[in-house]
Amino acid sequence: MEAKEISLRTDCEGMYNVTASLREVILDSGVQSGLAIVYCPHTTAGITINENADPDVQHDLLLGWAAAFPDRPQFLHAEGNSAAHLKASCVGASQTVLIEDGRPMLGTWQGVYFCEFDGPRTRRYCIKVLEDSRE
Repeated sequence: MEAKEISLRTDCEGMYNVTASLREVILDSGVQSGLAIVYCPHTTAGITINENADPDVQHDLLLGWAAAFPDRPQFLHAEGNSAAHLKASCVGASQTVLIEDGRPMLGTWQGVYFCEFDGPRTRRYCIKVLEDSRE
């Protein structure tokens, strides 16, 4: 199956729950057992798995990343978004999710998030579903 590319319009900074898109791509693939990879092809955004029940968690994560990676006058990158690059490197460009019974194996409180650190922008992310070869 080819990777599914999905567009997303983002604000300045934020976390966007993409779990519904992941479920839809898995369902459309027909794969019952395997892996799904959610990938971000940008250097100032990333993909994470975290709590999806309390929106305060996303707020707190963004606050924590801002504290850990503040803008600094010593940064040399001409675009002025070095803090966004640091945050994206910390979060990572992808997450791999197990698929069983045609569904992502996420914990009760888990969701998959696209993390924007340098918006607003029109972004994209990709989902690739791989079937278990033993099936």
